[in-house]
Amino acid sequence: MIQEAVILAGGFGTRLKHVIGDVPKPMAPVAGKPFLTYLLDNLKDAGVKKVVLATGYRHEVIAGYFNNSYRGIEICYSVESQPLFTGGAILKAAEQIAGRHFLVFNGDTLFNADLEKLCSRHLSANAMLTIALRHVDDTSRYGAVKLNDTCIAAFLEKVASAGSGLINGGIYAVDKQQLMQQNLPQKFSFEKDFLQVYASRGLFQGIPCDDYFIDIGVPEDYHRAQKDFIRLTWPDRYLFLDRDGVLNRQIVGDYVRTTAQWEWLPGALEAMPVLAKRFERIFVVTNQQGVGKGLFSKQQLDEVHSKMLSDISAAGGRIDGLYICTDLADSNSPMRKPAIGMALSAVSDYPEVELANSMMIGDSLTDLQFGYSAGMRCVYVTNGKPIPEEANNYTDLFCESLVQLTKPESPLVYSVK
Repeated sequence: MIQEAVILAGGFGTRLKHVIGDVPKPMAPVAGKPFLTYLLDNLKDAGVKKVVLATGYRHEVIAGYFNNSYRGIEICYSVESQPLFTGGAILKAAEQIAGRHFLVFNGDTLFNADLEKLCSRHLSANAMLTIALRHVDDTSRYGAVKLNDTCIAAFLEKVASAGSGLINGGIYAVDKQQLMQQNLPQKFSFEKDFLQVYASRGLFQGIPCDDYFIDIGVPEDYHRAQKDFIRLTWPDRYLFLDRDGVLNRQIVGDYVRTTAQWEWLPGALEAMPVLAKRFERIFVVTNQQGVGKGLFSKQQLDEVHSKMLSDISAAGGRIDGLYICTDLADSNSPMRKPAIGMALSAVSDYPEVELANSMMIGDSLTDLQFGYSAGMRCVYVTNGKPIPEEANNYTDLFCESLVQLTKPESPLVYSVK
């Protein structure tokens, strides 16, 4: 993994000026924090040790906020006394890069691409430059990238009604030695004067990534970031999941009595390894009064759960705790949802768990009332069914399925420190 990076943080934010006022664009407040902090959080989690901030306009605002370190990352500054454009800014900042290879990011873009994969491709291909590419439905705002296998063949100009395609995601892995050998001018556009001109030489690699992407350079996307990132800042570290209707298909009017009746909901199993990366602990909490009614045995229920856990483990996910209440609905059991006994049991078994930092995902009012009473944030999985009006009293977020929460466009798949 490449451990040094340059962030282009000198943007004027002209198109945002009437929205954010007189602050550098990377410092635009998003959900109560400067946008740049989200990018640095990603780099910290990826293992980057040193970041050079290429600044210019209102440099003192950025330097005054971050000083010389952020969450253990060494912060250095490359300050432009006059605009050098993106290419000149990268060359000037690269003077402070100690190693041969470094990463480059745009300070107004958050792209959760797989940096380890990007770096691995870059180093193995001995490329001058490797770029993280993003598929979008409309390339007209950005211009498209033509990819020939793994090699970038061309950068196409912005064209109205261009349709879907790959765009430059604004993340580069750079071979400093090869870049410095090109005798580039002091001031130039990295995109137009370098990428477009040199692409035909076969020196650039490209990796398509479908992860969360947002560029706050225009007001509509800046406002979208506010909506997205407010959920990013939720302090959820622990996840509670209902079973029937969230993980597996519910049998209406009956119970899943045997392993043969178990059927994963579409995408639910594939969602588990994504959630395992997002949450420190994951628990399943399920009412199973069919055992209490004598319709099937506890042994049969254990066999069903053994299959569930085995499938999840094989898929790369995990369940840290499984809590079951077999008491009847009219028993007033403190362990049966909506009572919070199963949540309290999880806290007893895992003392680090804080219910205020937890999320409950369920498909019924009972699940939501359970999470709400325990002080969790609550997500209602609708499975395409009408939403009861009462659900609004207990629900922070609605979604059609568990897998929807793990799509790249869902902010819940990310964890911001």
